Amino acid sequence: MANPTPDFLEILKILSKHEADFIVVGGVCAVLHGAPVTTFDLDIVHSRSRENVTRLMSALEELEAYYRERKDKRITPKQAHLTSQGRHLLITRSGPLDLLGTIGSGHTYNDLLTRTVELKVSNLKVRILGLQTLIKVKKETITEKDKIIIPILQRTLAEKGKGKEKTEKKNHNSENNRLY
Repeated sequence: MANPTPDFLEILKILSKHEADFIVVGGVCAVLHGAPVTTFDLDIVHSRSRENVTRLMSALEELEAYYRERKDKRITPKQAHLTSQGRHLLITRSGPLDLLGTIGSGHTYNDLLTRTVELKVSNLKVRILGLQTLIKVKKETITEKDKIIIPILQRTLAEKGKGKEKTEKKNHNSENNRLY
């Protein structure tokens, strides 16, 4: 039975335990970048390699994952499903999980890998999509929800840039003070 309060950290722990290759995208990615948004599911783009799909399947079995569109039946994902470019909207015992073969205008895990940031979340190293790339991808396939989220993400990006400038300025001033 799915937990009524999503535990995205638990999902990430199990995916990591099974050494699945994935990138966190969507709302959780935005939150991890510091954006003040709310999300109800964990979106990931996964590597569709045979080896990774096998590891991912093990994680999904442990999470007791099944497709959430079919309320009348518990249909579980199969390896062949996860090698597709499509979206797999699952429910797990720890909450909703969306597995995405591609995002935006067809960006795969391999396409996005160089545009990620590795963060430490709790005791996990989690790879998330860079904020600029998240904005770009959302603009490519803009939905009504994205029309609201994009300006928030852009503001977050601008604020992060200001923080970086302040840190660089502070470090520069400290260096100058030491020189004199």
